Amino acid sequence: MNERRAARSVEAVFREDRGRLLALLAARFGDLDLAEETASEAVEAALQRWPVDGVPDKPLAWLLTTARRKAVDRIRRDRAFAQRLALLQLESDRAAAVVPEPGFDDVPDERLQLFFTCCHPALSPEAQTALVLRFLAGLTTPEVARAFLVPTATMAQRIVRAKRKIRSARIPFRVPGPEELPGRLPSVLRAVYLVFTEGYAASAGDGLLRPDLAEEAVRLARILHRLLPAEREVAGLLALLLLTDARRAARTDAAGRQVLLEDQDRSLWDADLVAEGQRLLVPALTGPGVGPYAVQAAIAALHDEAADMDSTDWPQIVALYDVLLRIEGSPLVALNRAVAVAMRDGPEEGLALLDDLAGAEELRGYHLLPAARADLLRRLGRTAEAAAAYRAALALVGNQPERATLTRRLAELGRP
Repeated sequence: MNERRAARSVEAVFREDRGRLLALLAARFGDLDLAEETASEAVEAALQRWPVDGVPDKPLAWLLTTARRKAVDRIRRDRAFAQRLALLQLESDRAAAVVPEPGFDDVPDERLQLFFTCCHPALSPEAQTALVLRFLAGLTTPEVARAFLVPTATMAQRIVRAKRKIRSARIPFRVPGPEELPGRLPSVLRAVYLVFTEGYAASAGDGLLRPDLAEEAVRLARILHRLLPAEREVAGLLALLLLTDARRAARTDAAGRQVLLEDQDRSLWDADLVAEGQRLLVPALTGPGVGPYAVQAAIAALHDEAADMDSTDWPQIVALYDVLLRIEGSPLVALNRAVAVAMRDGPEEGLALLDDLAGAEELRGYHLLPAARADLLRRLGRTAEAAAAYRAALALVGNQPERATLTRRLAELGRP
């Protein structure tokens, strides 16, 4: 087996199971730094050994065993970890446990434990989100920094402080008990949603989608729903992810180019996912105190039910955005509502609402605000202003397919 093939195998395993490997190591040793460092060392060892010995039957188990041994060696050499070595009984048979066979069951795996650790209430919301994107979504520190619109050095310091907090406060790597779960749930739901969002539209890179992240978010949402079947917002989140992910196959063409909603072949949408999402939506919307994920899922369902853009129930979508604004009055919700208003009442009405959002701090650096303005200005025939807005969006956009779409729209303005 040649080195290139071995490298591809290591990369594939690490990309698909990185979150689980880190979670297993973190749960065993109680230290995210140690987990990350020894996982990297295990990958380096695989790059050396697999070209010689061949790819093992259980690659993740091989990486885990190698990383555990390296962690034990490091702890033995480091006197600061001596007490932890005794506490965790790393010499016991439990430390030699192998990775379970992959598959879905009623017991959440270690990634869910790591979710709850990263979303512990002792950490700030910003730190929670950063840790989830870094360790569970697999984003690099520069990518996380771009998601937060802050310098890489700032984000690196934030992640270091959060990891230090987990270590110093002895935050456990576990799923909380039934009495704690409801209070801890909102931050975990937000984290799962953020992972899905990165999978749905990558913040950077050559591809519009990161299917591995979208699928992982859906899987974790399914686990949460099995754990808490009576929690309506868990059902709402899962419904939202399914109803949105159902369109994945139509969102890019064969060359990987972005296909906008109005141009998508709706026959490619996954009818089974749509039906499952619609079933989950019923209990999520039943009763008082409807949550934001359920409302967003209802909006997604209206898009999925429409035969095309013209037949979409835009008045109902605007009404749902009004509800969502009352629940969580974020500028991002207001931006999406403005686009829906433009579809209902015309581009001038939508543009006035978008202009009101120009000074929103939360949307500074968000490319979809100038992109939406550019589209409405184009529809109004205000070509010069539209071109300026497209250029503003291009200065902010992260991934290449979205950049190509904006570039094409800008070029079209100069054509008769």
